[in-house]
Amino acid sequence: MKNILKLLLLTALLSTEIISAQYTDVINSNRPGKSMMAFSVGKSVIQLESGVFAIKEEHDLIGYDANGFGVDFALRWGVIKEEMEAVVEVQYQNDTYTSPIEEYKRSALRTTVIGAKYLVYDPNKYYEQKVNIRSWKANQGFKWRQLIPAVGVFAGANLNFSDNPYNFNTNIIEPKVSPKVALITQNTLGTRWVLVINIIYDKITSDFKSLNGIITLTHGINEKWSVFGEAQAYDGDYYRDGVFRAGGAYLINSTMQVDASFSKNIKDTPSIMYGGVGFSWRFDKNYQEVRIKSPEDRKKDKANKSAKKKEPKLNKNKEKKLKKSKDEE
Repeated sequence: MKNILKLLLLTALLSTEIISAQYTDVINSNRPGKSMMAFSVGKSVIQLESGVFAIKEEHDLIGYDANGFGVDFALRWGVIKEEMEAVVEVQYQNDTYTSPIEEYKRSALRTTVIGAKYLVYDPNKYYEQKVNIRSWKANQGFKWRQLIPAVGVFAGANLNFSDNPYNFNTNIIEPKVSPKVALITQNTLGTRWVLVINIIYDKITSDFKSLNGIITLTHGINEKWSVFGEAQAYDGDYYRDGVFRAGGAYLINSTMQVDASFSKNIKDTPSIMYGGVGFSWRFDKNYQEVRIKSPEDRKKDKANKSAKKKEPKLNKNKEKKLKKSKDEE
């Protein structure tokens, strides 16, 4: 599992990026995958991402199974700066636990996370791609700039204010608050592929701390349809596992998206399988476009400032005399 996490980190450092804007013309949702994108939704934009899922869990060693359903909810809100967003994520689960000796119902907020994400580096923020009017292939082909990743970071906290029956070890009391941090990269490969990688250090101060990695690859089939594949690795003292996910999304309009996905882990202690559908919606009526100057305009501004600094300044006495003579006229 550690080798998988090392591979994820290496891939993140070598990943590519050509996306250049925070706010996009159409909604850009994290669903249906579990990874976070490096870019925010845009200042003052509010985005809701939610879904329902059915889950089946079986443990070959202990001999129990659990069947039920759950609800995912995420709120993303662009705050303070174009590069920043506040994040709230909640997952509720309700199931029936059955073992050879007992059967009972479980329900709880399985996870509650609050935090903030910030785009640290966008290699294309001031980059303007020159169009080759003689060659379509040159415009669409691979460019070495794609080897430069956009990088985001997340910092937040897990909240746990009730007895959680879904803890990896129910005999150990989990702290009410535990930190969570993540390194995020986002990459566009060509014009239709997007690669997102998350390296996550979760529940840092607790006995359940773990190092997790997620790789999500999304392909845009056309303007409406997209599909994705995802791999996630968990490496902690109490739980190690790998999970594979796949699914697709359909863009209803510029502010709404629906999705469906299926997930399966690689272990049988327990074996976990679930499928779900979701919906994403954004409110962007308060968004004000942020205009970024082109490299040429920035060079002109810099040249004008330098020219003004070099202009000879009149002596203060001469300025007074000149002003006085103008007043007398």
